Amino acid sequence: MLEKNIVLDGSTILVTGAAGFIGANLVLALLKKARDVRIVGIDNRNDYYDVSLKDFRLGQIKELEPHVSGSFTFIEGNIADKKTVSEVFLRYRPQIVVNLAAQAGVRYSIENPDAYVESNLIGFYNILEACRHSYDNGAPGVEHLVYASSSSVYGSNRKIPYATEDKVDNPVSLYAATKKSNELLAHAYAKLYGIPATGLRFFTVYGPAGRPDMAYFGFTDKLVRNETIKIFNYGNCRRDFTYIDDIVTGVQAVMQCAPLPNEEGVKYSIYNIGNNQPENLLDFVEILQDELKRAEVLPQDYDFETHKEFVGMQPGDVEVTYADTSSLERDFGFKPSTGLREGLRKFAQWYKEFYG
Repeated sequence: MLEKNIVLDGSTILVTGAAGFIGANLVLALLKKARDVRIVGIDNRNDYYDVSLKDFRLGQIKELEPHVSGSFTFIEGNIADKKTVSEVFLRYRPQIVVNLAAQAGVRYSIENPDAYVESNLIGFYNILEACRHSYDNGAPGVEHLVYASSSSVYGSNRKIPYATEDKVDNPVSLYAATKKSNELLAHAYAKLYGIPATGLRFFTVYGPAGRPDMAYFGFTDKLVRNETIKIFNYGNCRRDFTYIDDIVTGVQAVMQCAPLPNEEGVKYSIYNIGNNQPENLLDFVEILQDELKRAEVLPQDYDFETHKEFVGMQPGDVEVTYADTSSLERDFGFKPSTGLREGLRKFAQWYKEFYG
């Protein structure tokens, strides 16, 4: 059950990870849609990947701001720093909090687990504590906390498509374990302190100015450098690719609808956001190469076959991601609609413009 009474116009919204792929696109969409909205963004702009991409995204927001009625305030800081988070909440008193700041990536979590504990556990705890204390001394407090979870929480589940009712007690990576922990922590704070909280399990988000560690971006970089791309599990993987604009539309819809108390009296909900249409990895590579040629990122006579290497499954990876999005459609009338070819075409065009 949902309470559809949160108005974006004139509201104060905190977006963590505001220089990130989803965060920056959400800020852009909110500035375009909501009148007189006050958006506060926080991001530590770490060097997990090329910081110039984060600066490009922030530059897009800066260019848009003079043409809209709302405002954007950017704070460079780390949500793992409790003092910084507390000061942001005290100064700006956000009504809606969208926590997108996280250390992402399954494979990197094997190499650098400390980053995941710091950002995904300590950082998220700090956000929850700040939401809790936003109600102190009779203040109105946070009306809705929306936070990023991940399809990775489904781990080694064999049942597909993945439904939010499925048990997710078998993570196969530290990244997945931290995201499951976020869901548990959010539920506890919703139960104890009445914070309305909604978790969103994102499925393989892609698009222009995305994360370079994602397959479509990483493959493109390697092919441009005339290097070989590794196709994991010998091509026997399927992914539920979700275009960034669809993700942002879904997040905006969820932000405006805080959960009502469930049968246990807890204001808490979880949704999948995916395309509900998993694509075979080999088909994905075929479409990507077509669109890279079309955008003139690669020459028409580029020999892809000599640049492919089929290898086994990476530790922490899963064979398929496939979202059951029926609850998202039921509660919000929303379903992602961007096809893979259309999305990769937009990415290839952006890549050509950005990198020349």
